[in-house]
Amino acid sequence: MGGRSRASGGIRTLSDLKITQVCHRYHPEIGGVEQHVQKISEHLAEKGCRVEVLTTDPSGKLPRVEEINGVTVRRFNSYAPQDSIFRSKSLREYLRENTFEILHAHNYHALPALYAAESRSRIFIFTPHYHGRSQSWIRNLMLYPYRIKGRRIFNRADRIICVSNHEKKMVKEDFRVPEEKLAVILNGIDLSEFEKNLVEKDPKMLLFVGRLEEYKGVQHIIHALTNLPAHHLTIIGRGVYEGKLMKLAERLGVRERITWQQSVAREDLIKAYQRAGVFLMPSRLEAYGITTAEALAAGTPCVVLRGSALEEFIDNETCIGIDPDKDIVRELTDTVQQLSGMHAKRPENVIDWSRVAEETMKLYMDVYNRAI
Repeated sequence: MGGRSRASGGIRTLSDLKITQVCHRYHPEIGGVEQHVQKISEHLAEKGCRVEVLTTDPSGKLPRVEEINGVTVRRFNSYAPQDSIFRSKSLREYLRENTFEILHAHNYHALPALYAAESRSRIFIFTPHYHGRSQSWIRNLMLYPYRIKGRRIFNRADRIICVSNHEKKMVKEDFRVPEEKLAVILNGIDLSEFEKNLVEKDPKMLLFVGRLEEYKGVQHIIHALTNLPAHHLTIIGRGVYEGKLMKLAERLGVRERITWQQSVAREDLIKAYQRAGVFLMPSRLEAYGITTAEALAAGTPCVVLRGSALEEFIDNETCIGIDPDKDIVRELTDTVQQLSGMHAKRPENVIDWSRVAEETMKLYMDVYNRAI
């Protein structure tokens, strides 16, 4: 087992091949892309693959090289104003100077994926995590001219993995990618973490988990809190919009009913999901929505904004979608009152990371066997 099988003309396992992931940020940074890359990398390592992650560190404070749960992580300095761009000369040079067997790049919305497309790799896989326009005005300013260069990533890729059918539709339309080049492998969660109920429900607890960016819509939740005097809100996450949200809460007189936590231990996060009466994610831009999937797995009803991949969770029973063109604050208020105290069932499109890794490994092997 391992390596190429001369008799069959292909490989049966990836254990003799090195898989290199490229992303703009990695653990301990938080975010959907960061978690996605970490989870598939660690699960692939558990399956015997040699996995390396090439990423950037705008702070310059994290270790340059370290091993995390069987995965080698190399970090390069980068310039990332407003958590955008992630320009890194050193990462670009490293990718140009080395060759790679299987190179898997992530995130169309940051430059490291473009650097990866310019590198020498036998197999190039791309997961764009594409949600159309960006959450940053800097990125939006650059988006149109960048699309010309960004198209090279899609053209260079041997296969493109989308994390939802919504993302696949956008990629196909915006970049004219042929159907045969596209695959859908959903994001995952650790289902085993939600098998036991650790805490009792608090019907009056509202929960948001994610990066604090304007497009995530936390400002609408804070406004809705003024109409829900018996409820309290827990916000778990950090980001460039945090200061403005705190000032808004102070101005509206609801700051004392909000618990702010930049980060929590994993077990405490699971407890927060399970304790919450309603999980709120009024985000305009999502390629999948891992935190919404985790909330549903915890049995917590959800409110999401229509118009992104979050629509794929909507069942109009315990995951309600609201129209972004309507009064979002009023819609949030009414839906919270409707859902408080209900129990959600896990939908079929909430799957385990082990399955995601297995499907990703099969795709790698298929592409590699076709190339030799």
